[in-house]
Amino acid sequence: MEEEINKEEILQNTESQDLSFELQSSDSEVFYVKNMAEKIRTEIQKVVIAQDELIENMLIGLLCGGHLLIEGVPGVAKTLMVKLLAKCIDVDFKRIQFTPDLMPSDVIGTTVFNMKTSEFYFRQGPVFSNFILVDEINRSPAKTQAALFEVMEEHQITVDGETHKMNFPLFIVATQNPIEQEGTYKLPEAQLDRFIFKLNVKYPELSQEIEILQRFKEDFDSRISMEVKPVINVEELKKCMGIIEKVHIKDDLIEYIAKIVYETRNSGDLFLGASPRASLAILKTSKAVAAIRGRDFVTPDDIKYIAYAVLNHRIILNPEREIEGVEASDIINNIIHKIEVPR
Repeated sequence: MEEEINKEEILQNTESQDLSFELQSSDSEVFYVKNMAEKIRTEIQKVVIAQDELIENMLIGLLCGGHLLIEGVPGVAKTLMVKLLAKCIDVDFKRIQFTPDLMPSDVIGTTVFNMKTSEFYFRQGPVFSNFILVDEINRSPAKTQAALFEVMEEHQITVDGETHKMNFPLFIVATQNPIEQEGTYKLPEAQLDRFIFKLNVKYPELSQEIEILQRFKEDFDSRISMEVKPVINVEELKKCMGIIEKVHIKDDLIEYIAKIVYETRNSGDLFLGASPRASLAILKTSKAVAAIRGRDFVTPDDIKYIAYAVLNHRIILNPEREIEGVEASDIINNIIHKIEVPR
């Protein structure tokens, strides 16, 4: 009943008379997305305890066709959760372990001479897949990190003047450890901006850690992870993305997103603000939030919920604020509270 009232308010505030039919016909579509998200969530939670918000944000990134950067200390199941998400999708999966001696050709592939045919041919690297886990991305130097620039943005690889298109879907998830300094290479801002989210994995609560121990007290090899099965295929994923694109967002909410991002460029607390790519990311992901929660329209709360994950890796604090120990989350929250919420 409450959902019907909300829809009625939207219909009253729009000049389009055709929207009424669109809202009614899209009910089953958004619940299709919500159902698919629940199936994936259920499979992952067979193994992973807690981390509900992280799992939801991973799903949002997947359904938007974005790439994820997951940051957390060792042992908090970053890699495990990514592998479990990959198992839930019936697509090709590759894992690339970034190390200091890894070369760009080890990632994207290289041209090889065939002695039998006396011809050169391109041997594809592991990035030619659908779901790629880049483990410890900051372990490799800049030239290897840069091998991902083109593929993340344009879904193609250019080698020796020849362009190779990637298949759908292309979903890159990178992990990194925030506390280690030796043997690591900080990601440049241009690389960070290509990730739709930067997600921070926190330690579990005491009760959750006890539950983890209880679950695995007789399963040292994590055999339970073998029970995770594919629940969505390529066509179903494509359908979900199409439905999310059609989720309605009012013009004043689009203006609200633009104001939030614009304010990051004019804040005295920030040395670097967010780019228009961040605005588009908030637009896409807020639609996905609405869909997986069973709504065919975006609310201001959807935008507020997703703003930190989109912005936290795209801004740089002023040196004075860093010295004072101010967190990026504090600045982002201040900006969000400063901008008037559309009525």
